[in-house]
Amino acid sequence: MDPTRTNAITARSPWALSRSRLRRDRLAMASLCVIVALVLMALLAPLLVRVLGLPGPNVQNPDLLDDFGQPTGPSAEHPLGVDDRGRDIASRVIYGARVSLEVALIATALVVAIGVVVGLVAGYYRGRVDAVLGRLMDLFLAFPVVVLAIGLGVACADGCLGGALRPGMMVVITVIALTTWPYMARLVRGQVLSLREREFVEAARSLGASDRRIIFGEILPNLTAPVIVYATVLVPQNILYEAALSFLGVGVDPSRPSWGAMIADATAIFRDAWWFMAFPGLALLLTVLAFNIVGDGLQDALDPRPAH
Repeated sequence: MDPTRTNAITARSPWALSRSRLRRDRLAMASLCVIVALVLMALLAPLLVRVLGLPGPNVQNPDLLDDFGQPTGPSAEHPLGVDDRGRDIASRVIYGARVSLEVALIATALVVAIGVVVGLVAGYYRGRVDAVLGRLMDLFLAFPVVVLAIGLGVACADGCLGGALRPGMMVVITVIALTTWPYMARLVRGQVLSLREREFVEAARSLGASDRRIIFGEILPNLTAPVIVYATVLVPQNILYEAALSFLGVGVDPSRPSWGAMIADATAIFRDAWWFMAFPGLALLLTVLAFNIVGDGLQDALDPRPAH
């Protein structure tokens, strides 16, 4: 073997090797392209709707209904058809991506922030601290998501926490974050219990490093890979949470298009207007599938064990 080639390979960082493995996963890269396209669609929704010549997502046009007041199917002017109020489904699907991604990304960021900090503290200090935080995790895991969402929606009808928490998107994000962070915390805690006994941590202690320095400077960087992988799993899960809550009527503001709310509205007329449910359902399916495939690809790429 050429020694020059060997040195070039061994000199590559773990992150470079991970990127290389991810690029070789064609299915994951194709799914990543779908996610990038979805994000661009959400960011550029107003421009995209204008370019396609579609009406706004909340523009109602009774003239687009048939003689019996039922929605009409796909046409040249409305490629995905219209709903029972004469609103363009293509426009609402495009804007619905904004709601799904906004809720999922904000909720996931909160879950990661809370879960990582709690997991680090519980795993590093153990003892009473671990016991108290462990019972706190059990408490939040016991909350039923739907009941909590309905309760917060009713209790905060006029605003809670000085108006910061109101029915709609904030309630959905709060419910998802409150009921999901313990899973991240437990994952991080398990990793920290192993890492705190490693040689590099003992070396940092012997040099007089503070607990904060050891936790955030030595242990946390070694948790980057599992946290990233689990976060990519949380995003599609949170998208489904938002869709389910919107389907049940406790989701985001009805004035904002949501895939879950669109599916709920379509259930009564599915036999006569299949497109009303099919297209938002397909958008939800493709989005969740793409995130799941990218998550699997990242897990394989970041896995330090060599492939057999």
